[in-house]
Amino acid sequence: MTETVDNRSEIVFVTDAQDCNPNGNPLGENRPRKDPITDQAVVTDVRLKRYLRDQLHADGHGVFIKKTGDESEVRARLALDVLGDITDADEVAEIENVRDEFLDAATDVRYFGATLSFNADTDNDLLDAVADAFDGGNYTGPVQFSPARSLNAVEENEESNTLTSVIATQDDKSTGGFDLDDNRLKYAIFPFHGLVDENGASDTELTAADVKRLDTLCWRAMKNQTISRSKVGQEPRLYARVEYATDGYHVGDLHNGFDRDPDYSKPESELRNVTDFTLDVTKFVDRLASASDHVETVHVVGDEYLDMSYDGERYGTAADLADLLESQGVPTTTIDVYAEFEETLPAGE
Repeated sequence: MTETVDNRSEIVFVTDAQDCNPNGNPLGENRPRKDPITDQAVVTDVRLKRYLRDQLHADGHGVFIKKTGDESEVRARLALDVLGDITDADEVAEIENVRDEFLDAATDVRYFGATLSFNADTDNDLLDAVADAFDGGNYTGPVQFSPARSLNAVEENEESNTLTSVIATQDDKSTGGFDLDDNRLKYAIFPFHGLVDENGASDTELTAADVKRLDTLCWRAMKNQTISRSKVGQEPRLYARVEYATDGYHVGDLHNGFDRDPDYSKPESELRNVTDFTLDVTKFVDRLASASDHVETVHVVGDEYLDMSYDGERYGTAADLADLLESQGVPTTTIDVYAEFEETLPAGE
């Protein structure tokens, strides 16, 4: 294994959702998750990590958590799948260090950690050998994201259910239809917040290359893994990873530095797409400027469709954030997602 990452990073990732359901609640008829008091939409960190895992898998990386399953035996099978072409218990015993082999192959575990608990006796020699080789153990992920609350109060599309085919039932002659759980938000914009803990990196062997991969992975995951019927309409708008130079330091809560600029945005009830919204980045930029002595660089990529304002004035689009940070004395590195991502793929992909 190569050396683990040395520098702490803090991530803000702004995405939006237009006419879709970014994170349905299965306990609430799959309606979009909302804060009932503020009417802000909510997307969980679990949902974001699912997109990232799916993109890792699509890129050819080994992924441990491919699907949900509570059975310990399922976890043993998933672990076995990550370890590769192993067909009997003797081959498991021949692995010199199963922990290192597993972490080397399970890219998602290096980021987000995993719980490895297996049944003591599965009546399957191969799965029992896997369980014995790991001898239990949990991995705490050094990369964690928080759930994101939208920067605007949201409304659901009242016409969503009637957009699908409508039929009349024969029993009661009432009107029915397909996809009556098709509940979608009109428009919402979300600032995710994440942290890369260099102190926790040793537990999962997270490397600097793994962290650099996030700079293109987040963007591409939101582009490529949101193409199902209910999820299409989501886009990445701004990604910034603040890489710190000072050990054990991070500003914290950087996502709270973003606001809707009411002077340049439409009223919340009239927001329908990204062109109706202007992102006020004043607090975000000023907080980083005041902490610039602790910043190694800010890796940043922005979308040219999201307008931005700073200190009460329009300041181009999110694609201009690097220039704005540099003007305030914050060092930046611009990310070229589609020129750089191939360097992060597994060898041979």
